[in-house]
Amino acid sequence: MELDFGPAVRDFRDEVRDWLVDHLVGEFAEHRGVGGPTDGAAWEVRLAWDRELSAGGWLGIGWPQEYGGRGLGLLEEIVFEYEYARVNAPYRATVNALDLLGPMLLKMGSETQKKRFLPPILAVEELWGQGFSEPGAGSDLASVRTRAERDGDEWVVSGQKVWTSFGIHADWIYVLTRTDPQSGRHKGLSLLLVPTDQPGVEIRPIRNLAGQDEFAEIFLSDARTGADMVVGEVGQGWRTAMATLGIERGTTLLPQQLTFEREAEALIDLARERGALDDPMLRRRIVDAWISVRIMRTTNLRTIAELTAGRTPGAQATTAKLYASTRHQQLGQLATELAGPAGQIVGEDYDLDRRQRSFLLALAETIYGGSSEIQRNIIGEQVLGLPKEPRP
Repeated sequence: MELDFGPAVRDFRDEVRDWLVDHLVGEFAEHRGVGGPTDGAAWEVRLAWDRELSAGGWLGIGWPQEYGGRGLGLLEEIVFEYEYARVNAPYRATVNALDLLGPMLLKMGSETQKKRFLPPILAVEELWGQGFSEPGAGSDLASVRTRAERDGDEWVVSGQKVWTSFGIHADWIYVLTRTDPQSGRHKGLSLLLVPTDQPGVEIRPIRNLAGQDEFAEIFLSDARTGADMVVGEVGQGWRTAMATLGIERGTTLLPQQLTFEREAEALIDLARERGALDDPMLRRRIVDAWISVRIMRTTNLRTIAELTAGRTPGAQATTAKLYASTRHQQLGQLATELAGPAGQIVGEDYDLDRRQRSFLLALAETIYGGSSEIQRNIIGEQVLGLPKEPRP
């Protein structure tokens, strides 16, 4: 996949390419493509790579210079993400803070919060986890039961959070909590920034199907944070949380889409090797898989074109996550079938090859970031204009 974003950013594109050629070497080059949203593999290597990116000024490209960014525009951000994905660089360990918390603070945080937290994020000095989902409040975030009470100059927080990506590494978590005990659903919630290195915070890893522990559950028992650690207004945490989840610059799915294209190409090579292309039914499924990744590319390009033109992305941006996650699962299933019995044999200590890891981790893609059921409701109600589902 090759894209030309025009002469306005050609010099910047060349700068990105030259830097990646010079720095994506040695151990970093050996770990091309490692990691993902639910893949904690080679964590220390990826963390070191993020520090290499930070030293080169490649984190927070669009963030204001006063907070450590480069102050560049959306088009430069897109060019960087594209070039980064094109060379299959390691998945960034600090993606939670870079893609979610940081943009949310820029949009809704106080000046004090921006100066305190944004520079350490870009310097890879502090790592963050997201405290949204709970055992009884996953896709239905309005049901959160974690509570915070004001005690002088501090908030006292108690509750449980779950499915926190890379939570075992987090120095801080941003927590959606109920600060008005008399409120219900979307009202009376606040978003708090809570340090993890304190009594009252216990983080337990959750091991996934691929044998990794990138997810965690977090127990808060009278944990404390400053009164000024509320992002946005007290009681308006739902709006802040939705702003966080709604931060979508059109580049999030680009690295994944290029990864899916590589997997589709590997699938075709495997099919040739196994003689599967002689089977018309399998050949049809393989062609269908290839078409699906081309549709993902087209969808991404449409969204990027609308963003760079200053327009609100159309319906394809709403359907992109649902389509990509379901089709990627089908791609992994087909690759596993073509691999035959060999695809079910693991290495020593449950060591998985790239195809096996991708297949297992893809099973979570229709859950995280908004389950497919929720995505279909959003599409039905907001895009197609269908009546809302009745609530009890």
